[in-house]
Amino acid sequence: QAQLVESGGGLVQAGDSLRLSCAASEDIFRNNAMAWFRRAPGQAREFVAAVSGSGQSTNYAGSVKGRFTISRDNDKNTIYLQMNSLKPEDTADYICASRNGIGPAGNGVSYDYWGQGTQVTVSS
Repeated sequence: QAQLVESGGGLVQAGDSLRLSCAASEDIFRNNAMAWFRRAPGQAREFVAAVSGSGQSTNYAGSVKGRFTISRDNDKNTIYLQMNSLKPEDTADYICASRNGIGPAGNGVSYDYWGQGTQVTVSS
C-alpha cells in the first residue's frame, strides 16, 4: 500500500537547523520524483523542494534556495530535507509527496501521493 511517513519536525529557534525525513513504500519511491511542500496556518500549500527519480536533479523554491537541501537514499526508500538558517516564516506543516514521473516538478498538481505532514515551528 502506498505510504509516505514524515518525521523530524519540532520547535527550534531562528538560525537553527533541522533535518526532516520521509520514508516511502517502495512502490511509490523507486524511479518517482519526490518533493517537500509546506502549509502555514491560514495559507495555501506551497512548493519547497523536489528531487528527480535518479537523484541527479533538484528544484527549489526561491524562498529556501541556498538554505535547504533535498536528497534521497534509494537504499532506504527515504528522502531528506536539510533545513539550515531557519526563519520564523519557515514555520509550517511540511508534507512529503511522490509523483509517477521522474522530473522534479514544482507544482502540487503533478504529485500523486501525499503524506500527513510533520510540524516545524521556528521561534524568533
